[in-house]
Amino acid sequence: MDTKELRPIVADLFARGRRRTTRVAIEQEFLVADTTTGAAVPIERVRRAVSTAHAAPYVSFEPGGQLELSLPCAPDPAGALYAFTDDLRQHLATAGIRIDALPCDRRPEHEVPLQLTTPRYVAMHRHFDSIGSAGRRMMRRTASTQVCLDWWPGSAGLEQWRVLNLAGPFLAARFARSSGLDGRLSTWLRVDPARTGFDERLLRGDPVTSYAEFAAGATAFVTGGPADHLTTLFPPVRPRGTYLEVRFLDAQQPAEVGRVVKALANLLYDDDLRRRTLRELEPVLPRLADHWQAAAMGDSAVVDRLLPDLELVA
Repeated sequence: MDTKELRPIVADLFARGRRRTTRVAIEQEFLVADTTTGAAVPIERVRRAVSTAHAAPYVSFEPGGQLELSLPCAPDPAGALYAFTDDLRQHLATAGIRIDALPCDRRPEHEVPLQLTTPRYVAMHRHFDSIGSAGRRMMRRTASTQVCLDWWPGSAGLEQWRVLNLAGPFLAARFARSSGLDGRLSTWLRVDPARTGFDERLLRGDPVTSYAEFAAGATAFVTGGPADHLTTLFPPVRPRGTYLEVRFLDAQQPAEVGRVVKALANLLYDDDLRRRTLRELEPVLPRLADHWQAAAMGDSAVVDRLLPDLELVA
């Protein structure tokens, strides 16, 4: 892909909102298993089981059959997640299915097949396999809690983008539920560094230019144009036009998600905290990749590097 071809589409991803709103939405992924055998469950069986649940309109699936609950913005997003998760679990239990908010699936690879076999996912699988085994593990046997936050106009929005990327390793370490070489974050770091961006590339210079160059450096494996190619990039913080999608967190227990929401919302929406955090973290930019590696391996020093303010809200 050519940088000039990608730049106008990337600019739309960085358009940002027109108002300083403070909404939060949550996308929660779950591993799925048969209650009796622990085996993987076909997506259609899960879909039938939840068809009458209140949560049904918000359910989708990941390539290995992981269930994703993508909820709209709510005054109490963590409370809504807890209620909808309980609703889902009740419906699934009657069908002999359970869902687990775990970041890594302990079942061996051969027991968790690729269930979404569209050309996009088959091509993605093939591309990741050309690099190593981490890609298929990521696609089929990991789960995350993703948080979406309003992206503001002006200099405040640029600060939001920058502080989330700089604070990412420390927040990932603080809320980690897996670590080491088989942990979720370690898996992501090995998937395809050209398209995941766990380093300082996205924070060098103008954000639109940096992101377009990042996108141009990733191998194109889908048959569509630049817009389709951009959907195959997986940075720790994804620009989504009017909001930012935090993607670096391990799957959290729904009852604990409120802590994550509070930390992220305070960081992005509190002007004083955001700016003080930026001043504290700007010096780590040259070593950002090292900090991501340390966070993945469970290095406690990474957690201790957080500002006291972030520690308090977490």
